[in-house]
Amino acid sequence: MSRFKPRLPKTLAGRFAVGIPAAAAVAALLWWRGPSFTAIGDAFASVRWQWVVVAISLNLLSVVVRAIAWTIVIHSAMQPPRPAVLLVFSAFSVGLFANAVLPGRIGELARVAVLTRKLPRRKGAWATLVGTVFAHRVFDIVPVVLLVLYVVATANIPSSARAVLLFVIGVGVGLFAFAFVTARKPHALEHDGRGAVRRVLAMGRQGLGVMRSPVGAAGAIFFQICGWVCQIFAVWTAMRAFDIHSPLPAAGVVLLLMNVVTIFPFWPGNVGVVQVAIASALVGYGIAYGRGIAYGFGLQAIEASVGIGVGLLFLAREGLSFAMLQVMPSAAQADMGVDDVAEADVAPERAGVSG
Repeated sequence: MSRFKPRLPKTLAGRFAVGIPAAAAVAALLWWRGPSFTAIGDAFASVRWQWVVVAISLNLLSVVVRAIAWTIVIHSAMQPPRPAVLLVFSAFSVGLFANAVLPGRIGELARVAVLTRKLPRRKGAWATLVGTVFAHRVFDIVPVVLLVLYVVATANIPSSARAVLLFVIGVGVGLFAFAFVTARKPHALEHDGRGAVRRVLAMGRQGLGVMRSPVGAAGAIFFQICGWVCQIFAVWTAMRAFDIHSPLPAAGVVLLLMNVVTIFPFWPGNVGVVQVAIASALVGYGIAYGRGIAYGFGLQAIEASVGIGVGLLFLAREGLSFAMLQVMPSAAQADMGVDDVAEADVAPERAGVSG
């Protein structure tokens, strides 16, 4: 007897339908307990646009250095010919665009699709690149742990929240140690075609090849940390744009909350949930709830402007369409030895796209 395996709907409408109950709850909460629209409007009316420009620039710099980190991971996992930094940045930007406008984590595989279209066809390239996306995320653990330590040591948060964050630190250290040990055991995980989980784990181990190079791993971690530093200062400068003069630890809390709230993207950006979380955190720093909500919308718009703006430019550069992003294959479909899966899934859309 076959077992039922729940899956996310493949259509955009279906994916939105999954998040309708949560969206309705957020809308009701904003209507019942939310601030007046006048307060939000006043906050936007007094925005200092020079700080907005600085925040956008810092977000763009964060994208650049994180793309460099991914380049290091790719070069450690693949044999020549390897993608140039500009091509990796292009793929990374397209992925940011997909994550900004589509529910789920479509952008992670959109990155891979952009690279595989430009690289010479070779056995296992798709799977290796999917593994590098996983490895790139693993290296996020280091700056996240540092951010959590900074927030616990300096921010104004409840004692219960500190305990949870310390638990998160322990989990993060454990995951990173597991990834390090797994990467250094050549035969720890072998792909045998028996299920999606083993396949994804095998791809992840293959992408973690950078762990076997101390210099490469240090370089990737360094650039990931630089990317997160740019982000926390972008959050802080965006506060100045909305006349919020909270200290840098408050920006750390906001950045941490944004990443926690968007772990499970029920709809693009989880708009509404993000704003409630940010405003609730800033109340502890004496910021009016209405101004916090406005800042939350402004901050998310600043981040989205980079992902969408730069992503659209590189989407056009790569000759891709928005429709093609909606038919990306899942990681489980990427066979370790066959790259035709991705080609087959996007071919119907590609046939109708010029360029």
